[in-house]
Amino acid sequence: MISVYVEPRPKARDEHARIDNYVVETEGDKVLATFPTQEEAIGWAKRNNYIPHVARVRHLLNKRNPDHFRKA
Repeated sequence: MISVYVEPRPKARDEHARIDNYVVETEGDKVLATFPTQEEAIGWAKRNNYIPHVARVRHLLNKRNPDHFRKA
């Protein structure tokens, strides 16, 4: 199975700013789908045989740093 990343949007925002939606992205930053909640994004990823990862801290989103993400 392929790992994907559930990230909040807008991407460039203050860490306390409102989140508009969540995207499911590949490691190469290709957006596969967009959802209003993180839960829906994780569910979609699992139903489509992906391994979803979410940010440990919502403003740290470096996919190449394994400390920034955890499996959902």
